[in-house]
Amino acid sequence: MLDVCLLGTGGMMPLPYRALTSLMVRYNGMNVLIDCGEGTQVSIKQQGWSVKPIDVICFTHFHADHISGLPGLLLTLGNAERTEPITMIGPKRLEKIVNALRMIAPELPFSIRFIELEKDQESFTFKGLRINAYKVNHNITCYGYSLEVDRAGKFDIDKAKAQNVPMPYWSRLQKGETIQDESGIYTPDMVLGQPRKGIKLTYCTDSRPTKEIVENARESDLFICEGMYGEPDKEKKAKEYKHMTFYEAATMAKEARVKELWLTHYSPSLVRPQDYTKQVQEIFPNTIVPKDRRTTTLLFEEE
Repeated sequence: MLDVCLLGTGGMMPLPYRALTSLMVRYNGMNVLIDCGEGTQVSIKQQGWSVKPIDVICFTHFHADHISGLPGLLLTLGNAERTEPITMIGPKRLEKIVNALRMIAPELPFSIRFIELEKDQESFTFKGLRINAYKVNHNITCYGYSLEVDRAGKFDIDKAKAQNVPMPYWSRLQKGETIQDESGIYTPDMVLGQPRKGIKLTYCTDSRPTKEIVENARESDLFICEGMYGEPDKEKKAKEYKHMTFYEAATMAKEARVKELWLTHYSPSLVRPQDYTKQVQEIFPNTIVPKDRRTTTLLFEEE
């Protein structure tokens, strides 16, 4: 399962009632943070979660509202006597930019591993959680992220027997282990049926609508997407600054056949984004216009 918390829903500048957009996901004892704008730590504390277990930080891009909270977060982790390394993923120049920000957090008791994205699509796996990065269309290089947990097929006793798999190996193979003995090599696919539907979360902010976003979001259990503007007359401004309206995000959600859409990254001028919920639900009914720290748990489908 994935525990998901949209820590903040604001874009450009924090407000007293709306933190900057960032997302935290917990899976199998590992924590992933996507973006780290000013005040991210406050939202984590208000949620009752901890910054110490963060293993991976993904950055969509390097505008200040998505990365300016990092030095303080690193200092907090250092003061918490964390020693385990942290992995950071982001566009080219990630290491240079983070090290520049670390001028005010120079000494840390842990190392940082940098993964700089160079291709339009790249994929990484951490403890069974697959992170897919995909390029979007903003006025600087920017990426969205999909987080996926695969689910193996059910144990198939007839298949195991038909391939003469020794019974003492069944449990180990079912857990994904490959076994070799004097009689040959035994792999998990020899005892498992077809893979079952896993869990998928897709996150995208600061972009115009693109087919790549739709393809990466396809059939996600949850699609968290930028909705900079809810006012119907703001489409021209959204195009000019390479952002999205609520209605463009909902159209992509519909096309991608996602289960649920959460909007985020609201403009500071958008005082009451929930006022536009009804209009956007006419395009995609399962749309949520959330406030800060909206939380959910994504589970495997029951069979």
